[in-house]
Amino acid sequence: MLWATVLYADSERDEIHQHLLKAYAILKADGDISITRHLFVETVDMCVYGNTLPFRVRVVNSINENFDYFYVKKIDANRLYGLELEHILSPNRINYFIHGDTIVEEHIVGIPAEAFLAEDMPLTRFDQVRLAKEFVKFNERCFISLLGDMHSGNFVIELTRDFEKWHFRIHPIDFDQQSHHWRKEVYLPQFYPQNVPFVAVTTQSLAPENVVQYQTEERSLIATRVKVSHGRFNELMSIMREDIISSDDYVRRLGAQLAQHYDDAKFEHCDTMGELVYQSIMSLLGNAGPATSPLTAL
Repeated sequence: MLWATVLYADSERDEIHQHLLKAYAILKADGDISITRHLFVETVDMCVYGNTLPFRVRVVNSINENFDYFYVKKIDANRLYGLELEHILSPNRINYFIHGDTIVEEHIVGIPAEAFLAEDMPLTRFDQVRLAKEFVKFNERCFISLLGDMHSGNFVIELTRDFEKWHFRIHPIDFDQQSHHWRKEVYLPQFYPQNVPFVAVTTQSLAPENVVQYQTEERSLIATRVKVSHGRFNELMSIMREDIISSDDYVRRLGAQLAQHYDDAKFEHCDTMGELVYQSIMSLLGNAGPATSPLTAL
């Protein structure tokens, strides 16, 4: 069990729950506390597996029994940069707010990838192609933004029904390894053993030229998202490029690998992980740049 229910003394519970509902109102309604009139906190769970022991709060509507979750965690720079980059560079949107050294995040809806692999892998070729296409794009986004540790325990699959069967979208849910490690493969979900079934369905469903096509499409989409970010990307980079979020040795070693991958010596002159991310994204503007690599598992 990854989650354990937290019990509070009667003298503390009401006050804690009241403040949690206020946090939920800030997250969902810009602080309009009236939305919590019929809400109550049913449970507070703590993840005993996570490095920072995050809390998961279950909020229930007393009228219709509908429920929602949100999370309370200790903030760190890597996680914050990961959330911002995901919001700017991907089709996914994430709401959160920070108070002091605490971050409150909304629940990211989707089927945990581990459960999806066990119970929901598509059976028809049409759906397999759609899933493979999304995994290629997800793999590309992670590499470009240097989001690491994306094994099947750290992302979810969102399914949307349309008039031609299913549409799949992959959402990362853990950003602790944003721009931290020195090894290039850490930022490629295709190389994690837990993701072998996704790689297998991709190699079986897509021709190599289709893989390159979808990689190129995603790189172009990321470039477009940067251009229409209304300055948010530039503001983020102005801070991230100066911040020390990994060791100098890791930056130097990763920079050498990226310089070889992109055939661009600029990466070798980067002094921070933020500069590596910036250079990676700048390589997209004006040209497609090289794709990651053919999808193969370790």
